Amino acid sequence: MDLERPLLLRRLSRVSLLLLCLMIAAVFFGISIGSTGTGISESLATLFDGKNTDAMRHTIVWEIRFPRVLLAILVGATLSLGGLVFQALLRNPLAEPYILGVSSGAGIGAIIGILAGLPRFPGVGATAFAGSMGTLLLLFVMSSGQTMLKKDTLLLSGVMVNAFCAALIMFLMSITQDSRLHNIIFWLMGDLSTADLYQVGILAGLLVPGFILLFCLSNAMNLLLMGRELAQTMGLNIKAATVTLLVATSFMVSLTVSYCGPIGFVGLVMPHVLRLAVGPDHRVLVPACILGGGTYMVLCDLLARTLPDQGEMPAGVITAMIGVPLFIILLKKTRR
Repeated sequence: MDLERPLLLRRLSRVSLLLLCLMIAAVFFGISIGSTGTGISESLATLFDGKNTDAMRHTIVWEIRFPRVLLAILVGATLSLGGLVFQALLRNPLAEPYILGVSSGAGIGAIIGILAGLPRFPGVGATAFAGSMGTLLLLFVMSSGQTMLKKDTLLLSGVMVNAFCAALIMFLMSITQDSRLHNIIFWLMGDLSTADLYQVGILAGLLVPGFILLFCLSNAMNLLLMGRELAQTMGLNIKAATVTLLVATSFMVSLTVSYCGPIGFVGLVMPHVLRLAVGPDHRVLVPACILGGGTYMVLCDLLARTLPDQGEMPAGVITAMIGVPLFIILLKKTRR
């Protein structure tokens, strides 16, 4: 173990440094490129010269693009990390945060908030968060007892809860006839356009402790992947580790979903891509998912707001268009 630690630290440093450089480059492009208002050189001047620049450029860079890039990093990191945790927890490569119905529950809460005419933040965010926590509680009730920690029970319970929530969302949309239906559809496709520094700061304050907690539990995820019996013989408290991972990840994912809507395929694809790139050790994979997932989401959001000639498309559309073919390619490669 003493000989392994320096090698692990060296590998962790190299992977983190490489991904951090990629994230900085993505942030640079995310802040510098946009459909209107300012170019790359002007954006950099505004970014490093603060308020001594044109007022319109300052507003575009500091009040629109910069908060949006930070939100994209948080969302991508959380969803990617959530997928990694659920895949380790359920020992299923298709598992991701949405498999347990967290996003569908948040969708029901958000639609109720929109129909009630509540403001986007904190009104709709609060109802979405309550919906996601409600589905998680329902899942716990369904899976309680001796079979609670069995992966198949959790997975099947999540599929059933998710299907029921999806049907309820369709019902609520079918009885909505006015302009609020457009707001519901746009939220369900994933939207980062409402970011501001104050709200992003609150979100970061809630999510960063979760990142640290999951990194501390990365070795527990390694043991869980080896099998319950072997992990138990190596001293891991299976029940405590499973419940902590499940609750912490669901809490973090529901926070991001309640803010910007369900954004699919990030949690499904990014852990697979990074696992192929850096290996299966979760002590390296956890920081890789935080940095890699954040970078991926910044680039997807950049495409979402620059590809259309007018306006923008929801970021969830881009993650799905990239994620589906990429996941098919990964499946073919892993089968060889």
